[in-house]
Amino acid sequence: MRKYKKNIKSVSLLNYHIIWCPKYRKNILVDKIKTRLETIIKEAIYEKRCEIIALEIMPNHVHLCVSAPPKIAPHKIVKIVKGRSSNYLRKEFPQLLKMPTLWSRSYFVATTGNVSTDIIMNYINNQWTELKKRGRKPNKNNNIENKDDNLEKNLIKLKQK
Repeated sequence: MRKYKKNIKSVSLLNYHIIWCPKYRKNILVDKIKTRLETIIKEAIYEKRCEIIALEIMPNHVHLCVSAPPKIAPHKIVKIVKGRSSNYLRKEFPQLLKMPTLWSRSYFVATTGNVSTDIIMNYINNQWTELKKRGRKPNKNNNIENKDDNLEKNLIKLKQK
């Protein structure tokens, strides 16, 4: 169970599950880049007086479950983390300058309740296990691909006709 955040005027429990990925969903978040990104995220979250509940950096996306005070909107958390990490990582790792931008403009955010936060933590912490179970592997474009992706694409085409 998570702790409620208390201040003079309010008591709150605001947990957000945030996901974002590199431009073109490239598998670039590995080795030293992954380690450095983790440090940058932790520093940025600490500065915003938020608490990291769970963090998992996959080769082509990032999962962050964070608890924030009510004054900090989720888009501000995303902005500071993506902005700072892009700036620092592109300065420190010249190979990232080949991409037009480090991160895609989009992101996913959802609020979580106290019970479901534990489920999301488990989900985030078991990303590698789930990938192996589903038979996913990087394709020729360095994107993680599902065996059923073609089926989904075909279903979408059928619906459009």
